[in-house]
Amino acid sequence: MKLTRKMVLSRAKASELHSVRKLNCWGSCLTDISICREMPSLEVITLSVNSVSTLEPMSGCRRLSELYLRKNRIPSLDQLFYLKDLPHLRVLWLAENPCCGASPHLYRMTVLRNLPHLQKLDNQAVTEEELTRAQMEGDEISAAPDREGAATGLPEPTYTLSTSTFSHTAATTGHSLLSGMEEAGIQDQLGLKSPARDRSPSFSERDTLCGHRNRNVLTAVLLLLRELDAEGLEAVQQSAGSRLQALHRQELQEDAE
Repeated sequence: MKLTRKMVLSRAKASELHSVRKLNCWGSCLTDISICREMPSLEVITLSVNSVSTLEPMSGCRRLSELYLRKNRIPSLDQLFYLKDLPHLRVLWLAENPCCGASPHLYRMTVLRNLPHLQKLDNQAVTEEELTRAQMEGDEISAAPDREGAATGLPEPTYTLSTSTFSHTAATTGHSLLSGMEEAGIQDQLGLKSPARDRSPSFSERDTLCGHRNRNVLTAVLLLLRELDAEGLEAVQQSAGSRLQALHRQELQEDAE
């Protein structure tokens, strides 16, 4: 799928591409982000969980400071060439891409050798010691890739999200993926209380209906939250807040009636 002008302006709540500073396109099945060439003011972009295979469109985003690319299809670390001239880039999340290879150490050293201004790589702070070692142990990337991998011949996207996928996950996760203890552990990590197993008869009919099916949906949501980066979590937080406000208004209306 191609990232379009309409999608960008809608998500960024902007009127012109050149004014877009922050953009969240997490889990949007994207393969083509060429429109980023038209966003010179871009500072933060989230592209995690897509099928992006080239970083060339980012080379002109001179103000970019944070780039989230976890779980895409970046084929090799040669793609870092397109990020080398971005003077403000401080945060990069590139984990779980084909370019990471079989050696986590060589991968990290190579990224840091070519992007020595990074302060955080894959959600882990960069140390001065690492930067020094990277100059000796990382590979230097001095030329652009011979051919962009966004053309043909690559396998079908691995990381995609859709409504049907989410619905299936929500319906099956509760029993097939997690035991009760594992479910509780995830909820504890996220600061949420586990749904009560036994309800008092005094609870309303609505609470009674929020039983087995809702527990499965909640478990699926909690699992997906673990896949999100900071930008994605902020979007979820905003959506959840809006939903809670709507529910509260609905409750007030029902009470008034």
